[in-house]
Amino acid sequence: MRGAKGFRDFGGARRAPGRLGGVTSSDFPPPPFTEAHSPRDEAPQFVLPLVLHLEKTAPPARTDALETAARAVLALLSDPRSAGEGPWAGAVRDWQDARIRKVVRRARGSEWRRAEALEGLTLHGGSAEVRVYPPIPLDGWPKDLAKLQVSGTELSDPEPPAAPAPGVPVVWLNPGVEMSAGKTMAQAGHAVQLAWWELDDKRRTAWAETGFPLAVRTADEERWHSLVAAGLPVVHDAGFTEVVPGSATAVADLRGLGG
Repeated sequence: MRGAKGFRDFGGARRAPGRLGGVTSSDFPPPPFTEAHSPRDEAPQFVLPLVLHLEKTAPPARTDALETAARAVLALLSDPRSAGEGPWAGAVRDWQDARIRKVVRRARGSEWRRAEALEGLTLHGGSAEVRVYPPIPLDGWPKDLAKLQVSGTELSDPEPPAAPAPGVPVVWLNPGVEMSAGKTMAQAGHAVQLAWWELDDKRRTAWAETGFPLAVRTADEERWHSLVAAGLPVVHDAGFTEVVPGSATAVADLRGLGG
């Protein structure tokens, strides 16, 4: 795929050296957190918009929103319209050739109804609804999305989330990095995207056919250090908002996914 040439580090999300489609790690441009120049930064920049349905009287649970956002990213990546000559394919390729930026906004009432009228996909969780749209130029937001609030989205869980079920892919969050719910939704999306690129077609299809079951949890310190050392896909955020550039925010652990 065209985006493979910058696979190692899109939008500050880095992974261990490896192979994808015959491309070796030596072919990848340097990460943006060194002094080396990165050609990704010269490419036109795109962003993947996500909108969370957030009514004042019935906000979704935080963990459900994180998991639904991650599934929304996977749904868009696996949608036939994003591949080959599909109507979204060009935008998806251009987005992956630059940085895989994601921005989460929130909408309620008539804002949400207008957001749903725009081309995209709506994913439903237990209490969360998240709509994802094909990538757009960084300065090309549709007016019905541009006016939505982007910062300060805060959610909570009514009770601590249960341990992930055996065999379910897990996005583990860094316990030492504090982020808003919206920012964390974007990081979960980064993590599953890096993991998706590492899967073969058989495992991609199997995961998609079951609706992309996954969990998002915060690791404890011991687990976090073990995960980072395990060679799994690690998100290093570019630091445009909330966190210090280069912060390791999330790890995608798909070792339980059948192969």
